[in-house]
Amino acid sequence: MDKSLVLKNTNIDHRSIGKKLKFFIFSDRVGTGLPLWLPRGTIFRKNLEKFLTDIQKKHGYEMIITPHIGHKKLYIRSGHWNKYGKDSFQPIKTPRKEEEFLLKPMNCPHHCEVYRSQEWSYRDLPKRFAEFGTVYRYEKSGELNGLTRVRCFTQDDAHIFCTYDQLLEEFKKVIHLVFYVFRCLGFLDYTVRVSLRDPKKKGDNYYIGSEKNWKNAENAILTAVKEEKINASIHYGEAAFYGPKLDFLFKDSLNRNWQLGTIQVDYNLPERFDLYYKGKNNEKNRPVMIHRAPFGSLERLIAIIIEHTKGNIPLWLVPYQAVILPISNKYMIYAKKILNLMLDYNIRVFIDSRNEKINKKIRDSEENKIPYMIILGDKEEKNEMISLRRHNVGHLGIFTISNGIDAIFKESNSFK
Repeated sequence: MDKSLVLKNTNIDHRSIGKKLKFFIFSDRVGTGLPLWLPRGTIFRKNLEKFLTDIQKKHGYEMIITPHIGHKKLYIRSGHWNKYGKDSFQPIKTPRKEEEFLLKPMNCPHHCEVYRSQEWSYRDLPKRFAEFGTVYRYEKSGELNGLTRVRCFTQDDAHIFCTYDQLLEEFKKVIHLVFYVFRCLGFLDYTVRVSLRDPKKKGDNYYIGSEKNWKNAENAILTAVKEEKINASIHYGEAAFYGPKLDFLFKDSLNRNWQLGTIQVDYNLPERFDLYYKGKNNEKNRPVMIHRAPFGSLERLIAIIIEHTKGNIPLWLVPYQAVILPISNKYMIYAKKILNLMLDYNIRVFIDSRNEKINKKIRDSEENKIPYMIILGDKEEKNEMISLRRHNVGHLGIFTISNGIDAIFKESNSFK
């Protein structure tokens, strides 16, 4: 663990901000490195998932769901057990002799089995399977750090199975998707790295697959980078054990580099799982596999967003975009009217109906970093208006109901 990434200032540490905003907690009874997501944090996660799911649908991805465990033989076949078995949780044994399961340490072997479940023609390809798949890895307790290093995390995993002729175009499409995701998240300061094999390390203990497959995979990435005119650095020894990759590193507001998105080319798992498609002459051909995760993991991404924004989450992502603050309970009927109108716009809003003075409600809303506060009193109710207040800005003025709601709605969709 890079000690420079461990924050001592609780004002910007995602662990303290996340706890204060009631996003997530950790419990010793549940286990170290296993976050529990509270209602507000769950909304945050679901917003990210919906954002990427909507994009993926437009790009021809199909969502799938795979189990949280898999037979040990699955990971022996993929090569992950030999490479990462010591970093996995111990196998789960059943009463049946020699039947052992693992908590899923990665999603790709499961996706290979999904592809393998039926025959495909060259006309069917590419097939793009996507999943928000939770995986489990035994990280040492001293290496755990909030959400940035946990023992269970959810990857925005997708695997594309395509022909050799489709590989370059599919790889470029994923690059464009990653760039779009970064722009929407406001991650504008990033670098790109081509991660290749270490030429000094040879053998299955380091990398699996033939020299030919590796050269084809590396050439595909280098060609895509060149044709897309991407200024990428080359790093030897940073490839995955089954293939080279293109990594995206984001520099946050604290000047720290984080690896987020990654795209990998893999000729080897299709061989290990005996995957094929029927060619034009009904012959069997081996597909190429692209591994892809723009977020990397939801947990780490959320930690980065929290620290990068100091908890001031963008309006389109924040769990609650607005809170309605009636000055007293006599304005609750009007508050519920405003609530229903805002819900019709799919604005995430709630009423603070506590029997507290308005100044305390405003102060609490500011501390909870809720972007918009809608204050309702006698003047607002009589004139069918709303008073708007913006977090970290202050009073914005009095608006008609339609103009005020419309302004919040437009801002919440302005990332597109």
